[in-house]
Amino acid sequence: MSDNTPHDINRGPALRAIAMPADANPNGDIFGGWLLSQMDLAGGIVAIRRARGRVATVGVEAMTFHKPVMVGDEVSCFACVEKVGRTSLRVRIEAWVRRPDDETVKVTEGVFTYVAIGTDRKPREVPPDTVIV
Repeated sequence: MSDNTPHDINRGPALRAIAMPADANPNGDIFGGWLLSQMDLAGGIVAIRRARGRVATVGVEAMTFHKPVMVGDEVSCFACVEKVGRTSLRVRIEAWVRRPDDETVKVTEGVFTYVAIGTDRKPREVPPDTVIV
């Protein structure tokens, strides 16, 4: 994965958002927690599709913030399933920004773990991966 050329994990971003002034600290940088929540949403979308149903975030690891996100940046989160266990999924997520001057930069990356949840709100098995033709 290149640090300055966005790639096409799973055919495009799982989520896009614009960093707004309400998401910034007094210095004008976007709060890390806002970015983390955008990444969690993106990873959740990918995990839900793979698990074919409800999931819950149970862990975040290897979170690395490379560059700040600024107000007005277009944030794109790319996510791909790295590993599927009996009830859990590990999802690698990268956040990239497109700045107003059209510069594209990877700002953070991390690995999130989700657990598939059944209707009884307890962990359930992740169904086998099927190929759709």
